[in-house]
Amino acid sequence: MEIVEGNVRLRPLRYADREILGGLANNIKIWNNLRDMFPHPYTLDDAEKFIDMVKQQDPQLTFAIEFEHKLVGVIGMVLQPDVYRKGAEIGYWIGEAFWKKGIASTAIRLTSDYAFETLKLERLFAGVFEGNEGSKRVLEKCGYTLEGISRKAVYKNNKLMDEYRFAKLRSEHQKDKFHAG
Repeated sequence: MEIVEGNVRLRPLRYADREILGGLANNIKIWNNLRDMFPHPYTLDDAEKFIDMVKQQDPQLTFAIEFEHKLVGVIGMVLQPDVYRKGAEIGYWIGEAFWKKGIASTAIRLTSDYAFETLKLERLFAGVFEGNEGSKRVLEKCGYTLEGISRKAVYKNNKLMDEYRFAKLRSEHQKDKFHAG
């Protein structure tokens, strides 16, 4: 499955992406804003294992982000279990050379469309670590609302940090699309 808007395309990851993925992901600035399960340093073996994992997804939840026909990052969702099953956590990262080009906002909008319209989810949420102002701005630009701050909830780089929780509901997304159209 591919989703396209302008010069941004979301598509399945492929083994041919391994080297570019490994090169982009092996960046301490990216790792600093992601969970520790995201390896650092990020090796070609890590890239291959990640591609193996996401190729098993059904439905597809993880996408390569392309900008002007080049792989620049990854966006995905984690479906929630049990009573939270109508929701998913959304997560993303963009290679540093491609920051501040509007790529993340387009990728989030396209993924939100897919989540609400194809997967029929009711709620998407994202956690943003203290200090990641770019991610906060991108989510707000995409109509996500700050629901709260979990104080000293994240332990990263030997430091306790706050986590900012943003969310968007299907009804809000439909309203945004109506006003944009």
